[in-house]
Amino acid sequence: MSNDVERHVLDLAGRVVELVRELAGPAAEAEAVVTRTDLALTRFANSFVHQNVAESGVAVRLRLHAEGRTAAGSGSVVTPDGLRALVERTLAAARLCPPDPAWPGLTPPSPTPAAPAWDEATAYAEPDERAERVRAFVAAVGGLEAAGYCRTAYLVSAFANSAGHATHGSAAEAAMDGIARAGGADGVARLHADRLADVDGAALGATAARKARAAVDPVELPPGRYEVVLEPAAVADLLNNFSIWGFNGKRYAERQSFAEPGAAQFDRSVTLVDDPLGGSGLPFDLEGAGRRALTLVDAGTTVAVAHDRRSGAEAGTGSTGHAAPAAATFGPMPRNLRLAGPARPSGAGRVAPAGPAAGTEAPAGPVLDEATAALVAGMERGLLVSDLWYTRVLDSKSLVITGLTRNGVWLVEDGVPTRAVRDLRFTESYPRALGPDAVLGIGDRPVRQPDRVEGVWWDAPALRLAAWNFTGGASG
Repeated sequence: MSNDVERHVLDLAGRVVELVRELAGPAAEAEAVVTRTDLALTRFANSFVHQNVAESGVAVRLRLHAEGRTAAGSGSVVTPDGLRALVERTLAAARLCPPDPAWPGLTPPSPTPAAPAWDEATAYAEPDERAERVRAFVAAVGGLEAAGYCRTAYLVSAFANSAGHATHGSAAEAAMDGIARAGGADGVARLHADRLADVDGAALGATAARKARAAVDPVELPPGRYEVVLEPAAVADLLNNFSIWGFNGKRYAERQSFAEPGAAQFDRSVTLVDDPLGGSGLPFDLEGAGRRALTLVDAGTTVAVAHDRRSGAEAGTGSTGHAAPAAATFGPMPRNLRLAGPARPSGAGRVAPAGPAAGTEAPAGPVLDEATAALVAGMERGLLVSDLWYTRVLDSKSLVITGLTRNGVWLVEDGVPTRAVRDLRFTESYPRALGPDAVLGIGDRPVRQPDRVEGVWWDAPALRLAAWNFTGGASG
């Protein structure tokens, strides 16, 4: 079935390009992307499945450059009349656009990287397979209130342009995100996977429940700078904001990014790679450029930012394969970031005080995975933070962000989580927090965190940081 669908969407992309030639003449340049998306979502609340939804649709994106002007259009009607109407209205829009002297031209014919294998069972997963994981999650929370979702997605996409370049590919993914609630305290567990079979609802539910039970009866701490261990869910927010505001080629060109290629902006333990083919992903971007791993930070030194053809031409580096629907206005963003570093604490030769054995539970704290427990054991006094949310940018150049903790915060004393803490507001520069000599440890077992957008994920390990600036309680 997949081969038939790929041939069909590739044929549709070719038809759109031919229609541009027919209606605008051979001098017009055009590129078309046709994507069939099958999305399915099983949601649960109050420990019951309350919604199962699925949709399948085809989207067509067209960008053309005619008579020195550029316009883009999209549609979902793939009949001959529907495709013709899309081309006609995009041509009409181009005539109304201002001249585009910086048009970078089309991607020339070039080989597409080999796509990673995608899982057929995930692509065609049935509702009861997602519901079974929800059932396991709910059973594992042991009577606590549970809520969340399990989702699967399958994409088949094809690209064609008037320069003679054409390519196609498929991808599938699964994700689960759930919380457990105990006495007003929440615990969370999330996972993104290439295969639904790798999503263990029982394990996720047990993790969420342990966190929720450990987070009841929190105490209030005064604001200030605390050493922290951020769990993977919290680290995912750092990676997301680095992607949007930092390693974005358009923002870099506009001098609105903190990124300075060639400068040692991060701790030497930090390496950051955008790796879209590190999981099941499409091997090309919206302009047909091949997607490959791109190192953004190498042992603490910023070495690159993401580009599409336009920002790459302005920078003189070319595209890095990061053209996306939002790139024309907001800029190209790396959306599959992997943070890596040494597993053991690395700051200033510090000796870690004795703590609980890896994977064990202190009386007032959560059960931790081995990598996170090793980082916590090295803390004399600080905070263990599960998750960040409602984060907002105060200054995009320095990437100062304010937000709140959620889903569990614990005071750590002598390597042991001793008591739950009320949620805190923070105001922090994300690059500063990971700056030189600021990272005391990086877990060696990243947990892939899902995003709200299909095809976007974050390989996030736990992080031990020398300081994090908490500015008040959750209410202000």
